[in-house]
Amino acid sequence: MRTDVAVLGVGMHPWGKWGRGFAEYGTAAARAALEDAGLRWRDIGSIVGADTVRGGYPGYVAGATFAKALGWQGARVTSVYAACASGAQAVAAARAQILAELADVVLVVGADAAPKGFFRPAGGDRPDDPDWLRFRLLGATNPAYFGLYARRRMAVFGDTPEDFALVKVKNSAAGAANRYARYRKRVTAEEVAASQVVADPLRLLDICATSDGGAALVLSSLEFARRRGVARPVRIRAVSTVTPRYPSTVLDLPDIATDSAAVTGPPTRTFRASIARTAYEEAGIGPEELSLAEVYDLSTALELQWYEDLGLCAEGEAAKLLREGSTALGGRIPVNTSGGLASFGEAVPAQAIAQVCELTWQLRDAAGERQVAHARVGITANQGLFGHGSSVIAVR
Repeated sequence: MRTDVAVLGVGMHPWGKWGRGFAEYGTAAARAALEDAGLRWRDIGSIVGADTVRGGYPGYVAGATFAKALGWQGARVTSVYAACASGAQAVAAARAQILAELADVVLVVGADAAPKGFFRPAGGDRPDDPDWLRFRLLGATNPAYFGLYARRRMAVFGDTPEDFALVKVKNSAAGAANRYARYRKRVTAEEVAASQVVADPLRLLDICATSDGGAALVLSSLEFARRRGVARPVRIRAVSTVTPRYPSTVLDLPDIATDSAAVTGPPTRTFRASIARTAYEEAGIGPEELSLAEVYDLSTALELQWYEDLGLCAEGEAAKLLREGSTALGGRIPVNTSGGLASFGEAVPAQAIAQVCELTWQLRDAAGERQVAHARVGITANQGLFGHGSSVIAVR
């Protein structure tokens, strides 16, 4: 069965705090992706927009909002929302349309104009919303549960704040070489340790900011790519958007309780590990074949967790892998060569798309100072609230 689709174009709007609407960022990213692909907007058969719930009514219909901003031309339109996994869901929807031969070429766009401070639920009383409940009952902002994850790693695996700081040092070095990153300054471990405690043991430089930004992809069938004279495009080989399995025995906010395993044993792998495993199985590869990974580093501690969930090392060995330099540029398996969310901050609907942009530049050998030598296979890892998996494997 044919499952690959070509990545013909990628584009981004720089991350930051620009004070403008999300549609402007997404439109700029879309135009950059179209230019990269050598296509015009009128050549696009379908557009998929990743929604932002903070953009008012237009944010909930992002596909149509971007299509209107680019100029109505009759393309199919889709809008998707899956919190931080929205970009991967958009890629999955676009790939499905291409493989179903509903469109030869699809534009995928995500953008956000994020609030200052931390994300919080929309207003109103919603007692059936676990995200609303964790704020109302626990007072648990996002940094609070980042800190809980870090505490768990310290208690179970012996990780230290010094280990967490090394993640920031590594990612800031990569982000300094990325013109789209919001933060382009190298950071030392001493500077991390001197920054304010936000959610013990995590400090200000251990956690990601909220940001404005946008990212876009032009995806096509392999036949369309060949007709355009692109013989060896970067190809998306797998997209994983799986949900957890019962029982869930590790607390994972916004859910504020775990399932009982009294009657049935725990699942063979955790939710995050299952996200990557599903992508590997679809792509027919294993973690040993990866050239690089882009992971969801909401905090420095969470990046370490992804090393294990992706199978880059055994459980409990992430800090060792980091200290050996294996996940830095020049290491065995570089992670977050873009600089990660540590350097970008969260622009929620765009970030999973931005990860694919980075894989594409790396697999094209076009990442400049950040280039991974001989890159051939890359994976993204992300996670959305309420059980949305997010992983993409791209190959060259």
